[in-house]
Amino acid sequence: MIVAEVVRSGFVESVHHGAVVVLDRSGVVLAAAGDVVSPVLPRSSLKPLQTVGMLRAGLVPREADDLALFSGSHYGEPFHVRRVRDVLAAAGLDESALRCPPAAPKAPAELGPWHAAGGRAEPILHNCSGKHAGMLATCVAAGWPRETYRDPGHPLQAAIAAAVTELAGELIADTAVDGCGAPVFALSLTGLARAFLGLVTAVPGSPAGRVAEAMRSRPELVAGTGAEDTVLIGAVPGLIAKGGAEGVHAVAVPGVGAVALKIADGAMRARMPVLAAGLRRLGVTSPWPGEWVLGGGEPVGEVRSVW
Repeated sequence: MIVAEVVRSGFVESVHHGAVVVLDRSGVVLAAAGDVVSPVLPRSSLKPLQTVGMLRAGLVPREADDLALFSGSHYGEPFHVRRVRDVLAAAGLDESALRCPPAAPKAPAELGPWHAAGGRAEPILHNCSGKHAGMLATCVAAGWPRETYRDPGHPLQAAIAAAVTELAGELIADTAVDGCGAPVFALSLTGLARAFLGLVTAVPGSPAGRVAEAMRSRPELVAGTGAEDTVLIGAVPGLIAKGGAEGVHAVAVPGVGAVALKIADGAMRARMPVLAAGLRRLGVTSPWPGEWVLGGGEPVGEVRSVW
C-alpha cells in the first residue's frame, strides 16, 4: 500500500509503499495500513526488547543510564564512546571484545574532525557498540562464553529471544543476522507495537520498566545530538521511540498507545511523515519537522503521508 509520496513543486515525483499499525492504550488496533501481520525484521527497533532480555538474564548495569545506551543506536559522539568503554571496563573487558564491525562516527559534527585527524573505523564507533557492550556484560554476569555471544544458539540470544517473544505476544517468525552481526528476530508490526506498548506500561522497577525509564531519562544515549529518537523522546512526556534500518520505526506513549511502521523499499525519508500520521491518530503531535524536498537549496515540496 502507498503510505507516503514525494511532492516536488506540486508534482508527485515518487511514492513509498509500506505498512503501519496504530494500537490504542489497551493494545487494540485503532488504525492500520498495509500488511501489519506478516513478519518484518525490526532491525534496531528491537534493541529495547533485547535489553529487557539481558536484564532478565542477569545483567547488572554499571549505571541505570547504561540501559539507554544498550537500547540505542548511538551517534559515536565522545560521551557515547566513553560510556561504552566504561561499561566494558566494569565487566573486566576492553573494546577488543566487541564483535561489531568497524565504523565511523554517525554524528555529522564528529565526522569532519574525525576525518581531519586521520580517524580510522573502529568497532567502538559502530552505532550498535552499546548493545554489544551490554551483551558482553550480560555474559560476564551470567558466566557465559563471551567470544560467541552473537551466535543464535548462545544462551544469551536464547534469553533475549524468550523476552522478545513474551513482549511481542507472538512467536518469532525467523532469525536473521543484523548489520552489526548479532541476531535480529522477525516479528509482525502489530507484535512490535504491542511490545513497545508493554515497555511503557510496565511496572516501575521491572526489567521492561527500567529500560523505558532509562530511555526517557537519557534520550541522547538512545541516538545522539539532534537525532530523531532523541528529539521525539525529549519532547513528548513518557514517550519512547526506536528507529531501525530499512525504514522501521516504533513508538509508544503510556496511557495513549503505540505505532509501528515499515517502509517497504527501506527508504528512511518516509518514516517520520508516516510516523507523524500515526501519532496524530493517537492525539499526539510529532515534534519532528517535516521532510522537505529541495530545489536550488530551498524547500520546494515535501515527503508526506497519504494513509
